[in-house]
Amino acid sequence: MQAYLIALAVLWIAGCIAGYSYSQRFALGFHVAVPLAAAFLLELSLYAMLAFAELRRRIDRLGPRLPPLLVSSALAPYLVYALATGVFRWQAAFALLALAAVAVFWFRVLPHRPAADLLYLAVMAAVVLGDLFEPLYAPPAPGPPVDVLGRLMWVRLGVASVLFIRRMDGIGFGFWPNFREWRIGFLYYIGFLPLGFLLTYLFQFARFHPAAGWPWKAPLTFLGFLWLVALSEEFFFRGVLQRSLAQWLGRHGSLAVASLAFGAVHLPYRQFPNWEFAALAAVAGWFYGKAFLDGNGIRAAMVTHALVVTTWRTLLR
Repeated sequence: MQAYLIALAVLWIAGCIAGYSYSQRFALGFHVAVPLAAAFLLELSLYAMLAFAELRRRIDRLGPRLPPLLVSSALAPYLVYALATGVFRWQAAFALLALAAVAVFWFRVLPHRPAADLLYLAVMAAVVLGDLFEPLYAPPAPGPPVDVLGRLMWVRLGVASVLFIRRMDGIGFGFWPNFREWRIGFLYYIGFLPLGFLLTYLFQFARFHPAAGWPWKAPLTFLGFLWLVALSEEFFFRGVLQRSLAQWLGRHGSLAVASLAFGAVHLPYRQFPNWEFAALAAVAGWFYGKAFLDGNGIRAAMVTHALVVTTWRTLLR
């Protein structure tokens, strides 16, 4: 708990600074900025609990009390901002509870088999790709949408369901790689770079254009993508999809199919269908999948993934 509380203090301080900057950028009033910041910090605090092995063991000991607690936790961040800003809607609240129940009780109802795992992934992806959270999380003021709050909740519930209810092994879940995993992830990143830059040049959808202040922005960008985007995507695509497919297609077949699926979900990037970006994502997915296999878990793949995205975000435009 001590480590979690220290991490929580750092998270809340950083979150308050980011929230203030965000409110100034979009001219959000105090009555809007504070509830929004509180909702996001609550969701991130719940997400961060999964980073600590001791807390995961305590969560696991909740037994039959865990599923209803997870479902109710899905609604808490929404209530924090929606009630305080006057955008609360009963229809949205019931829809969120229904979605959360599907994510949490899936493996309590269906057998723990690869077919159920793959169908679960399809449902999880359909909710995100279908933008179902956008109409549920009504923005409290003119400005940018806040449905990312729902996406964070969806990832958290999906990870918790697989870890504590499905109890799938072989994922290698964790927030911080060990030395071997750092090395494997970095080597596959280096291996991807020449091919990635070549495809980027041939497809002509990006050019070398370093962002202002990129040397100090890169570490923060890397950590953000490592713990949010890379962890969630590698958990589901490599830890669940590739691992489940391996029982039917073997090591190499599952790697190929998971890489193609990873590319396919990137088709809507900027415009649909963006075949060039999907092809680049599929190639990158192959390197992530190889890092997953060699590292015996998702942490090495997370390193490769986060390094690739950080390079994209800081050096290309």
